[in-house]
Amino acid sequence: MDPHHLRLTPDMENDLIRKELEVVLNELGAPAGAITLERPRDPSHGDLSTNVALTLAKRLARSPREIAEEIANKMDLAAAQVESVEVAGPGFLNFRLASSSVALVIDEILKDDESWGRSDVGKGQAVMVEFVSANPTGPLHVGHGRQAALGDAISCLLEWTGWVVHREYYYNDAGRQIDQLMGSVRARYRQLLGEREPLPDDGYQGEYVKDVASVLLGDVGDRYLKDDSREANDEIRAFAVKMLRDEQDRDLSDFGVHFDQYFLESSLYAEGLVDAAIQALTETGLVFEHEGATWLKTSHFGDQKDRVMVRGNGQPTYFLPDVAYHATKWERGFERVVNVQGADHHGTVDRVRAGLQALGLPEGYPEYVLHQMVRVMQDGQEVKFSKRAGSGMTLRELYERVGVDVARYFFQMRKSEAHLLFDLDVALDHSDKNPVFKVQYAHARMCSIFRKAGIDHKSVRSGAANLGLLEHDLELDLVKRLAEFTDVVKRAARDLSPHILCDYLEQAAGAANSWYHAGNPSRNPKLTVLIDDDGLRDARLALARSVQIVLHNGLTLLGINAPEKMIRADEEES
Repeated sequence: MDPHHLRLTPDMENDLIRKELEVVLNELGAPAGAITLERPRDPSHGDLSTNVALTLAKRLARSPREIAEEIANKMDLAAAQVESVEVAGPGFLNFRLASSSVALVIDEILKDDESWGRSDVGKGQAVMVEFVSANPTGPLHVGHGRQAALGDAISCLLEWTGWVVHREYYYNDAGRQIDQLMGSVRARYRQLLGEREPLPDDGYQGEYVKDVASVLLGDVGDRYLKDDSREANDEIRAFAVKMLRDEQDRDLSDFGVHFDQYFLESSLYAEGLVDAAIQALTETGLVFEHEGATWLKTSHFGDQKDRVMVRGNGQPTYFLPDVAYHATKWERGFERVVNVQGADHHGTVDRVRAGLQALGLPEGYPEYVLHQMVRVMQDGQEVKFSKRAGSGMTLRELYERVGVDVARYFFQMRKSEAHLLFDLDVALDHSDKNPVFKVQYAHARMCSIFRKAGIDHKSVRSGAANLGLLEHDLELDLVKRLAEFTDVVKRAARDLSPHILCDYLEQAAGAANSWYHAGNPSRNPKLTVLIDDDGLRDARLALARSVQIVLHNGLTLLGINAPEKMIRADEEES
């Protein structure tokens, strides 16, 4: 078959190797069942690797390396579209794909375009991702920003892999913290009217409280100056919550984060859902009274100890509305739920799951992604204080300083369970030393190739170029990297880990930048894209367009722009 007319996706490459391995293993009398093929972390080890010889050692009563060597000798490399196979270590088989097989993935990328990287792992099933869920007691801080970026990227990754995603924000619009907010706003309001009312000892200190009080004064005048009635306090509370919720919504909207639904904690009480949860739990026989309080035997489901549901004064603990809320998620049809929360919620995981298991929900429901804290650093020192927030830097202060793209990328580029040092010096650097600019510059450089050629990049079509002409190591290494994109998206979605995609994009951008700079006519005219050889020129334009597609799709998944034009002071336009 003419390799120019062969369309091989990465999965097809795997299937060809797997099929040939099955033939050889049958000859050895040892069918292996499922054969795992993975891409080695170190590219020097080849394009794909399998440990199948190690898994067969016991059955064949031979050393894994001996089995691997026999497999390598018996394989039909041409049938597997493999250039070479080598045995490594105790018995791994490392495969290098044939050049024609590697390059032809470009046609698949060009054909799929903005859909390249999508898959149907989720098969249209519903999943809820709950994230941010900050109390409306002040501005969003950088920790909320990390959660917003992570939650949004996780939602997009799930969507790209075939899940129907519902983004939800749960907020506490009642309770002790909201009462503290009300008392703080009331004190500042009366101070503006000349009263010497002190701020409550447990009140909120930030300048934003004065802002709320000032707007309240403009709306109602001195109506609440001497009025301490429940109705007056309820109105002040509702005013403050609405104003701060509106501010949080603006901050998130400008950060590129939006939700399908906001769920109010107060609705759990207003609609009788907390009482219904108490009744349902009581009927399980796992509820008992102790020292005047009502307890649930959560230890029966693996929790460290039993938990109080209702205090001796008749008030439910925080645990109970959490259980009631998550029960509504299940009742609304969300059999899969992902909660993105700060690491300070670690203690609630087991008790909430235990409460839900008592109600008959499955073990491990919901899933949790717990992220560690964020420390903003500059000149080696931590930036701690925000006058407006009265605490750490706010999310808006951060992204207005470094830009939304940079902030989102930095929040996503490390494992969620790792502490994040947000280095302002790197974030404000507009060179390739800044990882998000490294990726964006690579995309812009591919776009610049088409501008210089006077060609619309969308005119580059699948099947139009002889991709077998791409033979240089830099080109083949770049294509191999592009071919990994779909698998990377699947893995990042499976592990709920956007940092996997960030790592990939930086590596792909590095490979693209190396190819781009190597093709500078003043350095290596034979590697330039816009070469006089029409056939090679078309093949390289197809490669440039494929790079553009992959970087665009990856950045889009992270909620980050893929600019077509960027200018740096120390180089020509990209």
